[in-house]
Amino acid sequence: MRTTVLVEGRSDEVALRALARAWGRSLADEDVDVLPMGGITHIRAVATRLHVSGHRLAGLYDAPEVGFVRRGLTAAGVLEAEDAELEPCGFFCCERDLEDELRRALGTARVEQVIEAAGETRSLEMLAQMPAQAGWTREDLLARFMTSRSGRKERYARLLVEAMPRGSEPAPLRALLAHLGVRPIT
Repeated sequence: MRTTVLVEGRSDEVALRALARAWGRSLADEDVDVLPMGGITHIRAVATRLHVSGHRLAGLYDAPEVGFVRRGLTAAGVLEAEDAELEPCGFFCCERDLEDELRRALGTARVEQVIEAAGETRSLEMLAQMPAQAGWTREDLLARFMTSRSGRKERYARLLVEAMPRGSEPAPLRALLAHLGVRPIT
């Protein structure tokens, strides 16, 4: 049965596909579609349409958005009740967001090495010197850097996953792929 993975945005899709590729897998070959919803508030409409059409659903969501996810999946008929456990249904939680999970999995120093390899250290340092970022932690600065230019979240979703040593992948990504039956080729 084909599965559709619901993700908030394009960078989530890019990271998920990049990890599957790093594991020697293709999601398309595994009968998995990844659908960026353009924001978590669309989950009810998207899940309803797909669930009624017979799609098996799974997904990633950010912890602050769990209420939207629970209400949307319940209204769509995917969950029987709003207090149902989400992981057994294939929905896995990122603490802050997936980008934060990727940065934490790699660590600040390694993320900065990826930025350097991408030729954007100067942009990062210019951002760090701006008065609005005064007093920010390096982690908060990296988070802001990833969203400070169009397309950067998607680019770094791929680059960070590609830089990640096997076994250090964020738990929500590993758990989702395992739920889908996608495992690394050894």
